[in-house]
Amino acid sequence: MSSVKELFGLSGQVAVVTGGATGIGLQMAKGLAEAGASIVICSRRVEVCEEAAAQIEKIGVKALAIGCDVTKSNQVEAMKNEVLKKFSRVDILVNNAGRAWVAPPEDTPLERWQQVFDLNITAPFLCAQVFGREFIKQRRGKIVNIASIAGLVGRNPAAYNSIAYGSSKGALVNFTRDLAVKWAQHNIQVNCICPGFFVTPINEKMYEKNKDNVEREIPLKRTGGPDDLKGIAVLLASQASNFMTGAIIPVDGGAIAW
Repeated sequence: MSSVKELFGLSGQVAVVTGGATGIGLQMAKGLAEAGASIVICSRRVEVCEEAAAQIEKIGVKALAIGCDVTKSNQVEAMKNEVLKKFSRVDILVNNAGRAWVAPPEDTPLERWQQVFDLNITAPFLCAQVFGREFIKQRRGKIVNIASIAGLVGRNPAAYNSIAYGSSKGALVNFTRDLAVKWAQHNIQVNCICPGFFVTPINEKMYEKNKDNVEREIPLKRTGGPDDLKGIAVLLASQASNFMTGAIIPVDGGAIAW
């Protein structure tokens, strides 16, 4: 029988966080680091990843910055090889990289729709496939997909109007469930966090213009804070969630409880 500290501890483990250089990705990367994991930060802008890795190393763990377009299978494969060369292991994958295109459905360009789907659902598939092969070999692994409450319900367009985002995150939700069933035989747990509205560098201008409408949708009357995803990320990455797979967990201030 393990203690609670042992169940939640990540010492000696290696976590890959896509899109982990800023916003909620960096918040979760820091949370995993605070639990003891070594962290791999990847995004297309390696210089931003290096800045984030420097922050994480101040926590007292090792960090690796990798420039990677996670919509390209060859780059994801190269990233995996670099991770294994550096750490000789990989234990956790957080599929966080994502994007949105805000426009009414009737005005959404096909090109933007496809770009959103490429990053929000094709990239998690590619990363899960590449790192999952390693998890299958070692008969253990944790995959945490970051979807959104926009993938669970229709959203009020006055608060957030992006049909490509909501549709792609809905696909990620069911990808989580199906992959969890497919890979349960390999002792791989696949779960999904559905954040509500968190202010990030990507959406802060939109939030300032639309603050009242956004907060009106949230029973707690505030957006997500700098620590609000750390705990759930550590839970799903740790032994504490060994009997959880296929779970879809909103962290949204009550927004879908109305």
